[in-house]
Amino acid sequence: MQENSKKILVTGGAGYIGSHTVVSLIENGFEVFILDDFSNSHVESIRRVEQICGTSIDFLEADVGDEAAVRGIFEANDFYAVIHFAAFKAIGESVQQPLRYYQNNVSGALNLLKVMDNFDCRRLVFSSSATVYGDPSSVPITESFPLSATNPYGQSKLMVENIMRDLYRADQSWQLSILRYFNPVAAHQSGLIGEDPSDIPNNLMPYISQVGVGRLDCLSVYGDDYNTPDGTGVRDYIHVSDLANAHVKALQALNSEHGCESYNIGTGQGYSVLEMVKAFERASGQTINYKVMPRRGGDVASCYADTRKSTEHLDWKAEYDLDRMMQDLWRWQSKNPNGYA
Repeated sequence: MQENSKKILVTGGAGYIGSHTVVSLIENGFEVFILDDFSNSHVESIRRVEQICGTSIDFLEADVGDEAAVRGIFEANDFYAVIHFAAFKAIGESVQQPLRYYQNNVSGALNLLKVMDNFDCRRLVFSSSATVYGDPSSVPITESFPLSATNPYGQSKLMVENIMRDLYRADQSWQLSILRYFNPVAAHQSGLIGEDPSDIPNNLMPYISQVGVGRLDCLSVYGDDYNTPDGTGVRDYIHVSDLANAHVKALQALNSEHGCESYNIGTGQGYSVLEMVKAFERASGQTINYKVMPRRGGDVASCYADTRKSTEHLDWKAEYDLDRMMQDLWRWQSKNPNGYA
């Protein structure tokens, strides 16, 4: 098999980031198999990816924690590598339901790694998060910053990272990439796939865009008294298609000398909440009503990435600017006001 014709298992491949990564994988010549339980995604997203790419995609509806199902997939396929997205991801919900988050996110990853090991498939790109940096003492954040977490979601990501580092120390045949995302936004340029939260959005941009199409009345801005240019929180927002391409680059960078490495995936630039609101208004022509609320516990004033390691080691950097993010987000939301429903 030529390198780029190798088959990749994508867990959570019907989700927001997973679906965009599947597009990027297929465009780069990889074959894809999706495992997804559709607990926070839609089978329609796979149909739309097939439409974008002009090809059919094999998938199985199953939980990554179901050992028999995962084992069955590996028995039927010869996988070159795995990209692991499948996880619960709502910070607030994780505080209320910690056992559910640890069961799904940590036990699911353990099950996957065990089956991979049994089938001699030891290449993995893992979907981690900048939440593993906790409340950073300074910005920009480098990969060498101390690791901690302020909520069970972040803890679950950090636990899986630690499992991967221990696994590599025990067996150097593993080739492991940990991608620490900052704040993914926007949608595929076709407007066919995008972020479709199953409930009231936890993240800023789907909330803003749902106000834009009239699904929600008003945006809550939590805190306007931070030590930032306009008092609102500053974050590193990255176009989801840039993030998807980072997974392909991480996959292509795996080799016998790679080991277990962590990479920040962001733009290296921070934007405030109100800057994001204004940029969305420019792109959409809509006025976004908002009200200022008290700060939320656990929120930090400013968080953005130092991305030099990703540029140097993965030959990757974010390409899309803020205006492009907003144009693509508005195209998705205006064409799909109710998401995939």
